[in-house]
Amino acid sequence: MHSGVIYAALAYTAWGLFPIFFKQLASVNAFEVVMHRTVWSLVFLLGVLAVRKHWAWLGTALRAPRVLGAFVLSAVLLAANWCTYVWAVQNAHVLDASLGYFILPLVNVALGFVFLHERPRPGQWLAVAVAAAGVLWLTVQAGRLPWVALVLAITFGFYGLLRKVGALGALEGLTLETLVLSPLAAGCLLWWGWHGQGALVQADTATVGWLLLGGPLTAIPLLLFAAGARRVSMSTMGILQYISPTLQLLIGVWLYGEPFEPVRAVGFGLIWAALVVYSLEGWWNSRRT
Repeated sequence: MHSGVIYAALAYTAWGLFPIFFKQLASVNAFEVVMHRTVWSLVFLLGVLAVRKHWAWLGTALRAPRVLGAFVLSAVLLAANWCTYVWAVQNAHVLDASLGYFILPLVNVALGFVFLHERPRPGQWLAVAVAAAGVLWLTVQAGRLPWVALVLAITFGFYGLLRKVGALGALEGLTLETLVLSPLAAGCLLWWGWHGQGALVQADTATVGWLLLGGPLTAIPLLLFAAGARRVSMSTMGILQYISPTLQLLIGVWLYGEPFEPVRAVGFGLIWAALVVYSLEGWWNSRRT
C-alpha cells in the first residue's frame, strides 16, 4: 500500500506540472503534439525493454485477443485524454483542465463501487460528498457544460479502471498501448514531413527538443500511475489525484494569469476541505486498526 501511494503521488505531481511543459509547445498543433508524445514514448519504452531484455511477454499478449482488445481500448481512451488536455493548455483553459481532474476522483469512486465492488467507509463517503458539492458549485457558477472537464474526467477514469484490472504490468501495458497507437502517429508525422509540414521540418531546434523530451516525460508518470493503480484502491487513487489539479490551478492562476474569481474559491475550498476529511479519516482508521 505505501509503495502504491508513493508511485501515484509522484505521477500526479508530474502531471500537475505538465502545463509548463505544454506551454513550450504552443506553436505546435495539439494533435501533432500527441502524435510526437506517442512515438517518442514508444522509443523510450523500447529502450527500457532492451536494457532489461524483457520481450517474452509481447508475443503472448499479441496472441491473446481479450488482452489485446482491452489495451486497444485503453490506448484510445489515453489518446483522447491527451488530445483534450493539450488543446486545453494551449488555448488558456488550464483551469478547465484542473476542474476535470477535480471531477475525476468522483468518477474513480463510482467506477470502483460499480465495477470492483469496493465499499468506502462512511468517512470516505463524507469526503466524496463534500468534494462533489465543490464540483457542483464550480459547474453551476460557470453557467455552461464544462465539456473539457467532463471529457478529461471520464476518459481517464475508465483508463485507470482498465489499467487496474489489466493483465499486464505497468511497463508492459504502456508499451502495448503506445505500440497500438504508434502506426497512426508515425504515419501522420511522416506524411506531414513528406509534404514539408509539421514541427520536425518547420519548428526551431528548441521546439523539436521539447517534442523529443515528451517521450520520457509522458512515459515515466504513466508507468508510476499504472504501478500505483495496481496497489491501491480506486477510492484512494481518487483522493491522491487532487495533487495534480491543485498544481494546475496554481500554475494557471499565478503563472499564466487565468482569471480566478472569488466565487470559484468557494468550490475549490470545499474540495480541499474534502481532502482534510479524507486524510483525518484515514489516519484515525489506521490507528484503530
